Amino acid sequence: MYVVEDKDGAIALMLVALLCLGTWPAIFTLLERRGRLPQHTYLDYSITNLLAAIFFALTFGQIGDRKYNMPNFLTQLSQDNWPSILFAMAGGVVLSLGNLATQYALAFVGLSVTEVITCSIAVVLGTTMNYFLDDRINKAEILFPGVGCFLVAIFQGSAVHSSNSADNKEKLNGSSSNNRDKTGTLTDLEENLESGAHHISTSKTEKAKAGTAEYLIELEKKRSIKVIGSNTFLGLGIVFFAGICFSLFSPIFNLATNDQWHTLKEGVPHLVVYTAFFYFSISCFILAIVLNLMFLYKPVLGLPSSSLKAYVNDWNGRQWALLAGLLCGFGNGFRFMGGQAAGYAASDAVQALPLVCTFWGIVLFGEYHQSSKKTYILLVSMIAMFIIAVAVLVASSGHRKT
Repeated sequence: MYVVEDKDGAIALMLVALLCLGTWPAIFTLLERRGRLPQHTYLDYSITNLLAAIFFALTFGQIGDRKYNMPNFLTQLSQDNWPSILFAMAGGVVLSLGNLATQYALAFVGLSVTEVITCSIAVVLGTTMNYFLDDRINKAEILFPGVGCFLVAIFQGSAVHSSNSADNKEKLNGSSSNNRDKTGTLTDLEENLESGAHHISTSKTEKAKAGTAEYLIELEKKRSIKVIGSNTFLGLGIVFFAGICFSLFSPIFNLATNDQWHTLKEGVPHLVVYTAFFYFSISCFILAIVLNLMFLYKPVLGLPSSSLKAYVNDWNGRQWALLAGLLCGFGNGFRFMGGQAAGYAASDAVQALPLVCTFWGIVLFGEYHQSSKKTYILLVSMIAMFIIAVAVLVASSGHRKT
């Protein structure tokens, strides 16, 4: 079995995990904006997410000879370690709920702000729990100032969302008097916006620029989740629920692999990280399949209903959804490997993934284009706070005693 035994290797794994975990939400956003139903996307994602865990178990979990008190993956399958298995599966349940909520929050709140708030909550709550579960192997005088930076980022993220929502509403309300086609008459594109926006018009011969009212309306017509005019607190509520779920799964996984509560019988080895990740991913997969099959026929948030047959035949963007599952699976796998070596509190540095998400949001989706000066200032300060936070959490890394 392959084990990461040095802090530098653990940090390298965390950085790779950061790139993976910061990219898969961007793929979800891309597919939703192209009109693919989120139920279809999540079902595809769940399949490859589980396959990634199986890959880790059968490769890293089986490489070389077994180490002292750390059996290989296949050996552990027959051991009496059910208390730890249940912890691992509980972690998978809360992660699945968090990722599912995130998928909908991405549409309502946006890629950047969703990840900022969820990850900040996860760090503030989850990192604190991991610090004590890890027998305080991380440097508290460094770790907790980093946690404080993430706490500040929660409020900054909420402020960015509020400011950007106000910018978009102003664009929509002011567009009817400014947008006319080349013939001098209003075009026939009209949307009945719940926010009270006036009729929106745009030239059919010119592609709308990112950040304009016309762009927002064109996007709304294509996307699967309709968000214009939605209640701001609905999106934020979904985001905060996801953040709480994310704050729990890492400490629960920590309990599964290190048995701090001494639930295993004497002489039974702890679950190795690969075995725990395997059971973790199985419960994540089962819950995701059950919920999304239900959502096919009884959708939420005004989405159209679908069917299992429609899902099977929907190949539009399926390869991207499958890639998202692999990225998330490999990201979590690398994160857990690094956390086992350097401490799960320090591994929460991967919660700085909004840095990656913000890059994709601005480059791919035109988020914050033509926003107000206030929004830009808040956005820059939020990103700066995350850069500081991830540096501080990485600097707090310790080394687990074996």
